[in-house]
Amino acid sequence: MTLVHTAHDRAVTTLTLDSPGNRNALSAALVGDLADALTRCGKDGDVRAVVLTHTGNTFSAGADLRDPLHPDAFVGLLRQIVELPKPVVARVTGHVRAGGLGLLGACDIAVASGDATFAFTEVRIGVAPAVISLPLLPRTDPRALARYYLTGERFDATEAVRTGLLTAAGDDVDVTLEPVLDGLRRSSPQGLAETKSLLTAKVLEAFDRDAAELTALSARLFSSAQAREGMTAFLERRDPAWVV
Repeated sequence: MTLVHTAHDRAVTTLTLDSPGNRNALSAALVGDLADALTRCGKDGDVRAVVLTHTGNTFSAGADLRDPLHPDAFVGLLRQIVELPKPVVARVTGHVRAGGLGLLGACDIAVASGDATFAFTEVRIGVAPAVISLPLLPRTDPRALARYYLTGERFDATEAVRTGLLTAAGDDVDVTLEPVLDGLRRSSPQGLAETKSLLTAKVLEAFDRDAAELTALSARLFSSAQAREGMTAFLERRDPAWVV
């Protein structure tokens, strides 16, 4: 069964992450299904833009700790979103954690409901937000990112907009999205593709320059003793040994 469902309406294709049992964690299966769906969207002339959304109360909880994804595969997915010659719009109505924030960073526009929450939880399990920094560092406020990277604190949608992680937030995410999707539908495919290329040039420079180093860092950290303790503590619902 596919973990990503597709719907199409007036030139906009919606891809829905549908693995609520593990809070849409980034398993190999989910990432593979999403990559395949994006490839089809890229080739389909009837697709003007893509909306990326989710079932359940979590957009994505980040890495699947029971079945960790190889960093190379996640880098490939993030780059695919950035390079897709059509705008990708994130629609969030729940929580986003760790690697899920990388998906938001890769999207061209990100909109959330007012009750959405966000957290870079990597430091709390002994790793670092390495790979997701590729799209996030060029697009978000560095001071805010330093705070939330280092502390793992949870923050709300208003703060996510202020930091540049989100484009907009509102009580009703679909009302907030309405003018965005209307604008995309009124824009020419060529105009969208070329404008997106201008906007993503600096992000792709980061991928070209840093992807290999950050992928190696992620792999090293996930195989470390502290990460094993952090992941075990998370799965056992207890504090890791370093908490004071």
